[in-house]
Amino acid sequence: MKKKIDINEYAGKINEMLGKGILLNTNGDKFNSMVIGWGHLGRLWNQPTFLVYVRQSRYTKPQLDKTGEFSISVPLEGIDPKISRVCGSLSGYDVDKVKEAGLTLEDGEMVNVPGILEYPITLECKVIYAQDQNMDAIPAEEKARFYPETENGFDHHTMYVGRIVNAYMVTKE
Repeated sequence: MKKKIDINEYAGKINEMLGKGILLNTNGDKFNSMVIGWGHLGRLWNQPTFLVYVRQSRYTKPQLDKTGEFSISVPLEGIDPKISRVCGSLSGYDVDKVKEAGLTLEDGEMVNVPGILEYPITLECKVIYAQDQNMDAIPAEEKARFYPETENGFDHHTMYVGRIVNAYMVTKE
């Protein structure tokens, strides 16, 4: 079940938990959930938005590119260590994260991406803008720290701006 929420009433909790690792969910070829610690809750073009950053190598990227929608799941209390481990270190290319992490999915209402009972604060988002990072524009210190060059180049991020089209709390009843 779902209970509608006012995003503004939960903005502090969303930002607090973002620094600890919340979930970015997609549902292209299959449901996938990825831990994120970078993002922005805000407004763009007079619309409530959530910005997410996804590396080129992540399973989540082709999912987002294919569907243009995602959900964000945020815990009310602390981070669940099992969910964090599975969704933060295993790849959706190889693992069924729903099964491995023991996630309870609740169908989305305005997007085809579920929310998660265990991380009940849910934002449903539709991508309204996406852009790859310009590696030449990133300060050298951050580039060295977050984007070490490999034989395949830099594993940079694509920024996705998602218009928040729905916000609710997933509940048992």
